[in-house]
Amino acid sequence: MAESKKIAVIGGGIAGMEAAGNLVNLGFEVYLIERTNRLGGNVANWYCLFPDFKPSSKVVEQLKPAIQNKVQFRFGAEVCKTEKKGNKHLLHLNDGEVLECDAVVVASGFSLFDAHRKEEYGYGIYDNVITSADLEKQLAENHTVMTTQHKAPRKIAFIHCVGSRDHKVGNAYCSKVCCVTGVKQAIEVAKMHPEAEIYSFYMDLRMYDRQFEDLYMEAQTQHNVRFIRGRLSECFENADKTILLKAEDTLSGKPFRLSVDMVVLLVGMQADQSLKHISDMFALKTSDDRFLSVADVHTSSIYSGVEGVYLAGACTGPKSIHETLNSARAAALSTAIYLNQN
Repeated sequence: MAESKKIAVIGGGIAGMEAAGNLVNLGFEVYLIERTNRLGGNVANWYCLFPDFKPSSKVVEQLKPAIQNKVQFRFGAEVCKTEKKGNKHLLHLNDGEVLECDAVVVASGFSLFDAHRKEEYGYGIYDNVITSADLEKQLAENHTVMTTQHKAPRKIAFIHCVGSRDHKVGNAYCSKVCCVTGVKQAIEVAKMHPEAEIYSFYMDLRMYDRQFEDLYMEAQTQHNVRFIRGRLSECFENADKTILLKAEDTLSGKPFRLSVDMVVLLVGMQADQSLKHISDMFALKTSDDRFLSVADVHTSSIYSGVEGVYLAGACTGPKSIHETLNSARAAALSTAIYLNQN
């Protein structure tokens, strides 16, 4: 009977939360394994979301009722080793506990590109070079944007595709949501500091989803954000802590320089380091981009190819929030079908 079947969901981000909530509603016993001490994953670190500027905390809170007092949580826990016992998976946790499960949903998410690797941009070297994640944290904590000199930025530059579409760092793929994140953040800064000059340096803008083009037009027409198709080569710090950008306008082919008070590096998604360990334990395949491979990109995008192991969310590649949640629901349904047939 379905009531006796146990499922382990690895990862307590929004994909894991949604998958777990759907599975308990279908009558299964669910263990939710999260290596930190909180739910929400990367989304919980964000301030507001595109395209409607909804606080990220509301998304996380909306997912909690489906799992509170229904799911067996394992916080601060990681799977160290797995074994097969017939059709069951034995998951050995770092605290010595062993969970016996009939199926596993991997929802371990992604990590953000480490901007320190792009030394030419000066992250970690110059005070006023920050990442998009740093900006979200500043917005969440202070509801404003300030330089390290505690001044409102008069000029601010957003740099797209940092750690994405970059063969030099081994990430040739598009991270999908960086462009619209940059547009969203530019609008937020413009609303807080309407007198500021805001520049957005892009390779090409990929406004792929509904309402994204609307945000792009709003940024230009209502907030005077200046979009420059340009390639940044280097950043330098001036004596007054402003940042000098050396770049090329790729439309005109001409180099130029620009001094700004703050630079925001729009860092992309990359495969979390935990995926290598997870793929080894469950004998899962990974793609060239180090994300987990799926059985078929068209018809089985949530099946790992290993019996009883399903994949949810951004562990298989960059996704938006609604794509992540849809993936989690599909993974939960496919897991339920599998268990009801076995």
